Amino acid sequence: MLLAVVDDDESAVVIFRRLCEFMNASIESLFLDGSDTLWIGTSRGIAFLRSGAVHVPLGAPTALYGDILGIAEKNGWLWIATSDHILRVSCSALLKQEYAEGDYREFGVADGLPSVEGVKRRPSVELDNRGNIWFSLKQGISFLPASAFTDPAFPVTIRIEGMLVDGKYVATGDHIRIPSGRHRLTFQYAGINVSNPEGVRYRYRLADVDSPWSEPTPLREVDFTNIAPGRFEFQIAARNQDGVWNSHGSAIAFEVEPSILQTRWFQAASVGILALLALGAYRLRVQQLHRQFNIGLEARVNERTRIARDLHDTLLQTLHGLMFQFQAVRNLLPRRPEEATRSLEDAIEETERALAESRDAIQGLRSGAIARDNLAELLKITMQELTASADGKAPTFDLIEEGERRSLSAAAKDEISRVALEILRNAFRHSNATRIEAEIRHDSHMLRLRIRDNGRGIDPKMLKEGGRPGHWGLQGIHERAERIGSQVDFWSESGAGTEVQLTVPAAIAYEASREGIVARLLHRMKNDAEPS
Repeated sequence: MLLAVVDDDESAVVIFRRLCEFMNASIESLFLDGSDTLWIGTSRGIAFLRSGAVHVPLGAPTALYGDILGIAEKNGWLWIATSDHILRVSCSALLKQEYAEGDYREFGVADGLPSVEGVKRRPSVELDNRGNIWFSLKQGISFLPASAFTDPAFPVTIRIEGMLVDGKYVATGDHIRIPSGRHRLTFQYAGINVSNPEGVRYRYRLADVDSPWSEPTPLREVDFTNIAPGRFEFQIAARNQDGVWNSHGSAIAFEVEPSILQTRWFQAASVGILALLALGAYRLRVQQLHRQFNIGLEARVNERTRIARDLHDTLLQTLHGLMFQFQAVRNLLPRRPEEATRSLEDAIEETERALAESRDAIQGLRSGAIARDNLAELLKITMQELTASADGKAPTFDLIEEGERRSLSAAAKDEISRVALEILRNAFRHSNATRIEAEIRHDSHMLRLRIRDNGRGIDPKMLKEGGRPGHWGLQGIHERAERIGSQVDFWSESGAGTEVQLTVPAAIAYEASREGIVARLLHRMKNDAEPS
């Protein structure tokens, strides 16, 4: 910073004195070095006069902006005493206002001085003809041999004293191997500096982990934790009190072994297994879609087959019977017209019943009731409809339902319902029974449906052959049961009634429960505790 420029009428020092008075500062010391640079110490800091201009160095250490009590110079170094510092500064750094490491150093009691508090004496710092630097301090006069401090001291010698893994020393050698796992690595080191061991500073880095050096620290050990597997090298360097770092630090190489899960072959195998699992899941999904498509297609084909069989069992047989009735009416009409008229009315009523049965078959045998997912309600509604359409006296109907009702699975609900309807319809229409009973039992391992009547029974030969020729009712029941992996059994004798039982495994019959085992157990305990 330029404070004053010399002209022909007035010297720069006079101008600087006036500036100091203006800034309420006083000149404490002056020193002219060998390069004709006048160094000026004031109560507000240091300045210098060179080439006819007075400058105040910018960016200098903070101590140089205090009370400068004395200045001396030797071999390009300024020795300065302040009210609380004894320091050495590079002249070229102050002139250029560019500061590097080692251009500035403070001295203290560890360097042999009795104190660092200067006093206002003239002079406070003096260089004798032998090159010694004398300081006038509060504790007395002291001197430092200039030969010991004029040039930076020798670099510090550094060595690594030991390496610890989880607090235990390991033998240092050419190849240190550390087993896998989370470990705490401790490195101990020391720098050798006889003149001022307290002034040594260290910096370190772990190659392949820490690319830059650490900040300088006085600590003589450092810890690393959770180092990933690999090969590493711990590097340490030291600097002396003058800021000179040793060019060749010390290093120790070691290797952290990977665990089985961290090895490359395991990772490659894991990737391969994941790829195979993904491929397997993809293929399984494709097979599921293919199977679902086939099931849907088969269901449509089976439904068309069922409708065709129902039409055969209802409409075609009824039409066949009507053909004989109409033929009889034709024969009776010339001779007995009244009897022919009654037969014709019976034929018309039979035709209406045939149309109703055909309509039921085409509409899917009460698919609306099936969709309600209530087997007991389905049987009740069906029995009510059959009773309403009966000409004569209809059989009584009893329904027993045991166990906790559970929702039927989407895959088995339709087949179970249609088998139940077919059994109930056969018992109502063909058994001539006066009583029909249905029993539904919801067990944890299966669903069981029984329908029994006290009618005329079924011929054992017919059961063995799977029904009467040209009729598909019994055969359709067996086919539907086989499609869902269930079993249907018939017990009947002529004149002794018929009992039919359908058993469906729980895994097929019921919808998968979303409740856990504990929730189901608590629910069952609650039901058991409730009074009946």
